[in-house]
Amino acid sequence: MINLNDVKNNPQVLNFIKQTEGAMTALEYTNHGVRHANIVAERAKKLIKDLGLSQREGELAAISGFCHDMGNFMTRTYHHYYGALIFHQIFQNKADPEEISTIMQAIANHDKDEMNFTNSVSAVLVLADKSDVDRSRVTENDIERVKADIHDRINYATRESKIKVDKAKKRITLTLKIDTNFCPIMEYFEVFTERMTFCRKAAQFLGYDFGLVINKFRLL
Repeated sequence: MINLNDVKNNPQVLNFIKQTEGAMTALEYTNHGVRHANIVAERAKKLIKDLGLSQREGELAAISGFCHDMGNFMTRTYHHYYGALIFHQIFQNKADPEEISTIMQAIANHDKDEMNFTNSVSAVLVLADKSDVDRSRVTENDIERVKADIHDRINYATRESKIKVDKAKKRITLTLKIDTNFCPIMEYFEVFTERMTFCRKAAQFLGYDFGLVINKFRLL
């Protein structure tokens, strides 16, 4: 069985993520490289643990999280499909077919309108990915250019991003601290409403409600 360390040390995976980081920087997107891959992998594994699911599911979720964006160097539009196919190409002879299909499905499913879930790994990956809003994702160094781009503004203004599972209340809550002097909260909803819908669908599949708290105010 493959584990997260196997994936993190695979030269093809590392190169594809490196190429993705360069491609997304050229497109003036926020970070989709190693930083984001590690955050999503760690967050996915912790969510699985907090939900009380199996350790192996946690490992598969972490692997999916680390690899989910590596197809971006080929195309942004279909990066989720290419990422899944690339993963299969690398690991088809190194892992159990059922586990490969679970990871492929999670990668392919994480960023598409017709999102549907058949396993917990896919649902958790969406929550881990869409909750990563943070200043450290901004790759632009010119503050005036940061202010001019709404995605950069929102990420730059976000000082803290946490996602927490409350098993007793059956609620998964994303908590953000946003500097409203830099970016009004309304702009968050202008850009991230679709992502919050994805998170709500993922939480519902897991049997939970999805909540959103910004600057100590519960909005969902």
